[in-house]
Amino acid sequence: MPWFSYLLNLIYFGLILLVSPVLVYRAIAHGKYRDGFAQKFLGAVPHRNSELDCLWLHAVSVGEVLQLRPVLQRLEVSHPNCQFVISTTTQTGFAVASEKYPQHQVCYFPLDFTWAVNRAIQRIKPTAIVLVELELWPNFILAAAKRHVPLMLINGRVSENSFRGYRRIRPLIQNLLKKFDRLAMQNETYAGRIEALGADCQKNSVTGSIKYDGLKTDRNSDAVCKLRRAFGLADSETVFIAGSTQHPEEEIVLDVYLKLQQQFPDLRLILVPRHQERFEEVARLVTDKGLTLNRRSQPEVELKQPNNDGWQDQTIGMAMNIPPVGLLDTLGELSDCWGLADIAFVGGSLTKRGGQNMMEPAAYGAAVLFGPNTQNFRDVVESLLANDAARVVHDANELTEQLRTLLNDSQQAGLLGLRAQQFVLSQQGATEKTAELISELLPAEQQQKNSRAA
Repeated sequence: MPWFSYLLNLIYFGLILLVSPVLVYRAIAHGKYRDGFAQKFLGAVPHRNSELDCLWLHAVSVGEVLQLRPVLQRLEVSHPNCQFVISTTTQTGFAVASEKYPQHQVCYFPLDFTWAVNRAIQRIKPTAIVLVELELWPNFILAAAKRHVPLMLINGRVSENSFRGYRRIRPLIQNLLKKFDRLAMQNETYAGRIEALGADCQKNSVTGSIKYDGLKTDRNSDAVCKLRRAFGLADSETVFIAGSTQHPEEEIVLDVYLKLQQQFPDLRLILVPRHQERFEEVARLVTDKGLTLNRRSQPEVELKQPNNDGWQDQTIGMAMNIPPVGLLDTLGELSDCWGLADIAFVGGSLTKRGGQNMMEPAAYGAAVLFGPNTQNFRDVVESLLANDAARVVHDANELTEQLRTLLNDSQQAGLLGLRAQQFVLSQQGATEKTAELISELLPAEQQQKNSRAA
C-alpha cells in the first residue's frame, strides 16, 4: 500500500509543522528532541554487520526498558548466539537502556516516515522484532511485514480509552494487527479488546504481565542501602516517598508534609519527579518553602545525623527544626528508591496523567497511596483495592488524613504493605511464557524443535 504510506508521510509532516513552535521551544528550553535526530528522522541507526540472528526489542521509555530485563536475561541464556538490539523513543529511555544493557546495541526508534523505518530495518537486519505493550506505527509495521520479518507484541495492553479510539479506525487497526505473528497480552480483558479490533485469535495469548516479574523486593539490596546512606536516613525514621509526580503534586505533598512533620518528627520525605526537565523546578519549590534540600545528584554532600538540637545546625536561615527533603534527581533509580519507602504516594494520579506504576512500591511492601485518576493501571488498581492493599486519596486533605492514620497506626500500615506485596508475588510468572513465545520466532529455536521432533 505505497499510496497509504505516502499519505501517512504527509499527515506526519503536517502534524510536525503544526506543533513545531512547541517542539522548538522544548528543544531550546529543556534540551528535548536533540539527541538521536539522525536515528529518529533518517533511520541512521548503527549498522549491524553480523550474520548472526538478531532480535530487535522496542521499549518506548524508562518503564518499558526496565520491564525487558527479566525477558532479556532468559533469552540471553537460551539464545547465546543471538544479538539483541534495544530501541527506545525518549531521551531518558535511551539513557537508562544504555546503562542497563551495555552489552547490547541501543538506538533510537525511527519516526514513522517510510524512509526512516526502511533504512533502520535495512541497517539492523532483524531476524524478528518485538514491541513492548502497544506500539502501532503503520509504516514501521508494513515495512517489517514486506520484508517478512516476524513481528510480536509482548506485555500487550489496550486501555479503555485506547480501545474507544482504535474502534473509530478499526479497518486500519485490523490490517496492522494481521501483520503480527504473535500477540502476548497481559490479561483476558486486553486480549478480548484486541480481538475485537481484528486480531487473529489463533495468534493471541494471555501471558500475564512481565511487570510483576521484574519487580524488586529486597529492601537490603546494595542499591537500596546506597540510597539510604545518600539521603542520610536513620533506621528509626519513617520514610514517605512521593514518586513519579507531576505538577502540582510536589507542592501538595510538601504542604501535607509540613502539616504533619511537627506531629511526627521522625517523618522523612523524598520527592521523585516523573520528568527529568522538572528536577530544577522541584528543587526550587522545596527551598522556596524554607526547607533544606538533599539532592541525589550531589552525593559529595554528606549529611550529618541529627544532634541533640535536631537539624537546626544544617538549616541555613531556618527557624524550623525539620530534616532535609530528599530529591531523587537521577535516572533509573526510582525502582530502588521505593525500597526505602514505608509509605508511598504514586504520582500522576491527582492530575490527568492517568497514574504511574504503583506495583514497584507494592512489591517492597510499602503502604501504597494514589489519587483517583489511575486509568492507565485500572486492572492493577482494581486488584490492589479488592485485596485491601492500597488506599485512594482524592485531594490534599484526604492525603493528609490517610498519612496521619498510617503514621499513628504502624500495624495498619504494615498490613497494608504486606497485602500489597503478597498480591504482587501471586501475579508473577509471565516472563517464562513470554520468552518461550519469542523463542518460537527465532530460527535457531525452531530448528532445535524440529530436530527433537525428528
